Parts: sequence; structure tokens; C-alpha cells
Amino acid sequence: MGSVMSCGIIGPGGRCSAGRTRSFRLATMTFSVLLPLSGQEAVEPAPAMAAAANSFLSSLDPPKRAKARVAFNSGERLNWDFVPRERKGVSIKEMSSEERRAALALLKSSLSAGGFTKADAILRLEEVLFAQSGSRIRDAELYYFTVFGEPSQQGAWGWRYEGHHVSLNWTVVGGKLVASTPQFLGAHPADVPDGPQKGRRALAAEEDLGRALVKSINAGPGRAQAILSKDAPDEILTGSSRQAAIQENSGISYGKLTEEQQGLLLSLIREYASVQPAAEAQARLARVKAELPSVKFAWMGGLEKGQGHYYRIQGSTFLIEYDNTQDHANHIHSVWREFKGDWGEDVLAEHYRTAPHHARRDP
Repeated sequence: MGSVMSCGIIGPGGRCSAGRTRSFRLATMTFSVLLPLSGQEAVEPAPAMAAAANSFLSSLDPPKRAKARVAFNSGERLNWDFVPRERKGVSIKEMSSEERRAALALLKSSLSAGGFTKADAILRLEEVLFAQSGSRIRDAELYYFTVFGEPSQQGAWGWRYEGHHVSLNWTVVGGKLVASTPQFLGAHPADVPDGPQKGRRALAAEEDLGRALVKSINAGPGRAQAILSKDAPDEILTGSSRQAAIQENSGISYGKLTEEQQGLLLSLIREYASVQPAAEAQARLARVKAELPSVKFAWMGGLEKGQGHYYRIQGSTFLIEYDNTQDHANHIHSVWREFKGDWGEDVLAEHYRTAPHHARRDP
């Protein structure tokens, strides 16, 4: 398949360390889990993203630049999915070495180091699927970069990185990152059984922390509230909808958990948030902390590895969903959604209402 994204996401060779099984200290953890991410400086990421996006666009030849750019107000910005399909934008397959380096810089500017490692490990799983099936749709170069609008310190713009099992969406308004959802990451195989990538687990923490939490609840009085069904749904319930739907108000609330269970839940939430740059991750965690009393955890399915299972974490403003039921429970889908803030829709509505250059146009 030629030169594709490696652990440095672009370029030949090299194995990513993302698949190594993690060990977790399941000791008591409380609000300290929601403190700033150690070792990461919480710098507003939007200026670096804009510079990287402009460098990426400049690196492309004119035909590819035209493909990569889409109007910010286009419906395509909301047209997200996580299945193998052709997308608007420029794929890695189309890029020269120089263009790939610029694409790499853009992606790195928009994720934490850990988030970048997850995205790369997911991409590499396409090589496993190609070896299993020989299908041309299993291609680690069919990941697309799409820029919406004009990257700058004024106005609104955004960009998307998307392919099989990845959809990452960022929206910037007035030089500030205002949205980083929908954030979808999947893994198939979730645990690679054989071959050169044997043992790779791209989303290990999302599975292991969720299982550790539900097992601790299963042994206590909260079981009836937390475990909704012995059967798990076949897919995340929100799918690839443009508007995330609030799920039924079921599950066990944060306040009903033991201190250790609260720590596990917060660690699980942080695992999802920390895909993003430190400032964005901390902004998400601050919003979660503000609504902790309303946050609920719900589980469906079996408790053991290899048994189909699903969980969700739902607050008043956000929803995390995780499903691992397909392919003998070795196929993960996970997502973070904001009920009003996906693609920055809430911030954009206020921006268009109050910004002078928009308000002047209103009758």
C-alpha cells in the first residue's frame, strides 16, 4: 500500500506502542482526576491549528487544495460518519511526501500526544483488516483531511480528520477552539489476535476502565441501577446522527457510587477528554465537574472480556457512548457528543447573533 501513516503517522515502517496493555492503579481517586493534565501546558490550541491548517493548504497543489477546502456553512461540515466510504477532502493516498508531512503537523496540532497515538493505532488496524479480507476498502491511506472556511484568528472555521473508525471535528470562532465534537474513535479488532500487530489494543483503557467500574458496582448495592440489561445493543445508540439525542435517564448517579468507583468513573471520562489538547481536555473536564451530580453511568451486556457489552456516561450537556458487541465482542465504537455544542453550534448561534459584522446584515 506504499507509504502510510505510521507511529509518527506518516511515513514507512515503525510500530506504535498504543497496543501495549496498560495497567491501572485502581486505588481511591477523587476530584484530583479532574485537575490539569500533568506534563501538558494548557495553551489555547487554535492559533497553532490555524497556522498548521494554512501550511497544509499551502503545501497542496491547486487541484488538491480545491478538494481540501469546503465552505464553512456547507452542510458537509455536519456530514460525519465512521464507516469506510469516500469523503470530501483530500485523502492520504493522494498526497505527496511533503503534503503528508504538512497533514501530520495539522493533526498533531489538534490532538494530545495520547490522542494522536490512538488515532494512529486505529489507522494501522486497516492493515490487519486488509490482511484478513484483501478488500480494497481496507486501506490505511483512505483517511481524509477537510478544511472548512478560512483558517484565521477572526471569524469561524473548522476542520475534520475522518476515515474508518475515526471522525474528529474541530470548530474555531474568533481565534478560540469552541468545539471538538463529535469525537468518534473505534477499533477493529479491539484486541489483535495474531499477525505482526498481535496484542495491539488501540482503545484498551476505554474497555478496561469501564469493565473495572461495572464489576465493582456489580458486587455492591448499586447493581440494579447500573446494569440495565443482560443484552447489549448492536451499536452506539446515537449512531452518526447530526443531533445527539438524550438517552433515557437511567443508570447509577455519581453520588451513589463509592469513592473508589467515583475515581474510576472520573478516570474513564478523562480518558475520553484527554484525546484533545490539554486546554480543550481541561475545559471539558471543568464542564463535567460542574454537573457531576447529574452524571449517570449505565451498562448493558456481559461483564467478562469476550462478552458483548455497552456503556454510556450521560450528564445534562454531554454523552459518552461505548459499544463492543460486533465480531464476537472484538469491535469497539466509542463517541463523545455534546447535546447543544457539537460543531460549536451553540457558540456559533450566539456569534452570528451578536458579532457586529453579522449583526449589521440583519434587517
